[in-house]
Amino acid sequence: MAATSLLLLSLLLLSCCHLAKPQTRYKFTSSQHLAACLTAAGIHNFSLYDTPSYYSALNLSIQNLRFVGPTIRKPEAIVIPSSQLHLKNAILCMRAVSLSIRLRSGGHSYEGLSYTTVESNTPFAVIDLMNLNKIQIDLTSQTAWVEAGATLGELYHAISESSQSLAFSAGSCPTVGSGGHIAGGGFGLLSRKYGLAADNVIDAVLIDPSGRVMNRTGMSEDLFWAIRGGGGGNWGAVYSWHVQLLPVPDKVSAFILNRPGSIQFVAELVNIWQSVAPFLPDEFYLSAFVGAGLPECNQTGTLSVTFKGLYLGPKQEALRILERHFPKIGIMDLNVQEMSWIESVLSFSGLPKGSSVSDLKNRALHSKTFFKAKSDYVQVPISKEGLIGAINLLSQEPKAYVILDPYGGVMDRVRSSDLPFPHRKGNLYSVQYMIEWTAKDDPKREYYVNWIRFLYNYMHDHVSKNPRAAYVNYLDLDLGKNGAAASSEIMQGYNPTEHARAWGERYFLGNYDRLVRAKTVVDPYNVFSNEQSVPPLGLQFSSKIEKAAVSDA
Repeated sequence: MAATSLLLLSLLLLSCCHLAKPQTRYKFTSSQHLAACLTAAGIHNFSLYDTPSYYSALNLSIQNLRFVGPTIRKPEAIVIPSSQLHLKNAILCMRAVSLSIRLRSGGHSYEGLSYTTVESNTPFAVIDLMNLNKIQIDLTSQTAWVEAGATLGELYHAISESSQSLAFSAGSCPTVGSGGHIAGGGFGLLSRKYGLAADNVIDAVLIDPSGRVMNRTGMSEDLFWAIRGGGGGNWGAVYSWHVQLLPVPDKVSAFILNRPGSIQFVAELVNIWQSVAPFLPDEFYLSAFVGAGLPECNQTGTLSVTFKGLYLGPKQEALRILERHFPKIGIMDLNVQEMSWIESVLSFSGLPKGSSVSDLKNRALHSKTFFKAKSDYVQVPISKEGLIGAINLLSQEPKAYVILDPYGGVMDRVRSSDLPFPHRKGNLYSVQYMIEWTAKDDPKREYYVNWIRFLYNYMHDHVSKNPRAAYVNYLDLDLGKNGAAASSEIMQGYNPTEHARAWGERYFLGNYDRLVRAKTVVDPYNVFSNEQSVPPLGLQFSSKIEKAAVSDA
């Protein structure tokens, strides 16, 4: 029976490859061919564009409402595999009908690139990994196998169910998918102590564009290096990550402190923060949120800075460190609370008050907004005048804020070439610029997007240079796009890998060329691609996906 099914699937793959036609904009490939291939492969959880379940499947994991609406380009299908074999066969079926492939684990791509396209005319489909969310904890080795569709909240919850003295170093938002987060590096509250999520990956299972399943021993050194920080959706589909769990004390100390005040007052606190936070003990994470509409401040339009602190130790030690290094934060009314690590995860998760640890497993955000974000790195402290200028701008737009994440610690002791994520030694902190709005304000979308760009432009002289760096997990299409070449460039011998260098070197600095080499070996026909994926060498402006599908079948 198994042999008969395999033969049927092989015949369907070959048939679809030869029947598929080049597609024009907004036209879909043959739904019948794709559906027949998926069904023969035992995959029944899929939605085609013209089926009733399509929009519920598509919209479930869209986290940025900028990418919901009739003008946004849609995938031809959403496929939700539930096993490694289904994931492999979904890739083969999509290739058989000449579809580019987008992978979605949590839907938090800042520019929607895991489920839409803004530039390319190439037809595409989405493989949503949400049902590949199993987590296996091994307390003996203090490791975990994490399927790529598991959210960070699901991972944190699973760890806490097995042990109160182990943790994992990754981001604070519980609905972020582990697949894309780790693939982009994965900075979080434990990173000053233990590095990035990607630094703590010891193995992975990857399915390449030809359907080959490989772990670390089966892939090249370049490829294993590339998947840990080189950006999601580039190299194939990571089925699961093998990660090292990390020791934490039974009790940690956490606090959230809002300090409202004048532009000068807030600038003074931020100025002190930037000379303190990157140099605190590795166990201390202290971030700063600055804006005039922060939820911690009860009065809308009140300018403030909010400090969020986590110390891997007792409350009294945390207070002594702050009193020694940052007394201006105001120790007298600082409400530091001792709690378990998993309780600290909940406190920084952004979930509503009254949420329980079990709510970390909920994949759906309680509220979604429209937003635009950008990022920077600071290597030299910003002058007091520069801070006053930036904070003055923030005081004028309550929908905008910045998040300052401290580096230093172990982040300062890792070479920039060790993984594709290069922003290590010499970086004091990262800056994330964010502006959010709701549906009733969406008619002003262009204004909000341009406003955050204006703030970003103001910061030009105060941040890293040559190039001005950015974090790939905070995707920003303002930096450039694949397939966005002018006709004159094409006529003059357009080179996609050189075109992509404009943003590739901002995300990866000197690691970009090694990423291109890894991409060229594993995905020469650019099957796994998006507007800011790493292109392979030799890729022409026109897509080679159909040629690749025929030759591989």
